[in-house]
Amino acid sequence: MLCLRRIVCDLWGRGITANLGPMCVGSRSVACQRAVTENGAPDSRTCLSLVVRNYAQTRRRQEIPSQLDDLPPTMLKTEYTGVQLSDAVDDVVKRLLSLEMASQAEKLKIKTQQLVDKVKRDPHDTRSPEVRIAALTAKIRNYREHIQKHPKTVMNNLCVSFHSEDKSNKRKMLMAIDKRKKMLKNLRLTRYDAFEHVCAQLGIEYTFPPEYYRRATRRWLAKKALCLKVYNEAKRLQAAGLLKKRRPSRVQSKETQGKPV
Repeated sequence: MLCLRRIVCDLWGRGITANLGPMCVGSRSVACQRAVTENGAPDSRTCLSLVVRNYAQTRRRQEIPSQLDDLPPTMLKTEYTGVQLSDAVDDVVKRLLSLEMASQAEKLKIKTQQLVDKVKRDPHDTRSPEVRIAALTAKIRNYREHIQKHPKTVMNNLCVSFHSEDKSNKRKMLMAIDKRKKMLKNLRLTRYDAFEHVCAQLGIEYTFPPEYYRRATRRWLAKKALCLKVYNEAKRLQAAGLLKKRRPSRVQSKETQGKPV
């Protein structure tokens, strides 16, 4: 790099400039242009190689479908659905009262109500486990979409770094997931038919938690691999008839006489 800089500075000191043509993007292609003197005659002694490398390419994020895509834009907001005069107003007013001009919070409120209507027990049900699970499901999906679409940006002194996730919203999403998992577990133990109905209507795939939580250390992994290796080898020898079965050991109980009182 220093040698190339010295060559360029030497050429500039002599009054020689480089005619840079179109450069191809990528490290595969190399643009080589001859230096041109002050008179316009090409100089065959020098050749500048320009390599462009794409170090700042952004990775394409996977676009996930939003849960609010199925809401029609002509649908009225929640507070105007039961108003009779909403049908007799102007088209401009209808557009203002519809979901086309609604905010994200208003759309999420309508989507939450739609999910609640699928699983609630009666028209006046507001605090049952099914209703709370539906509300948590809408909130979790909203957090997931927000983390995917709006990554957190941090301004440094030298550059701008992009984080793939927002830590605050991710923490809230994980807390909501744990709370919903606990409620699904209790509902499965008490009312299994309602549990199946909730999972089918909301599209939830329930996975069983592990039997125990244990930190996988290197010593524990090595010990587990050794135990599995010994078990498989003993099973192979036993199938081949090379390993004798152990006889049960007979423990003779000795009667001890106590001291006379």
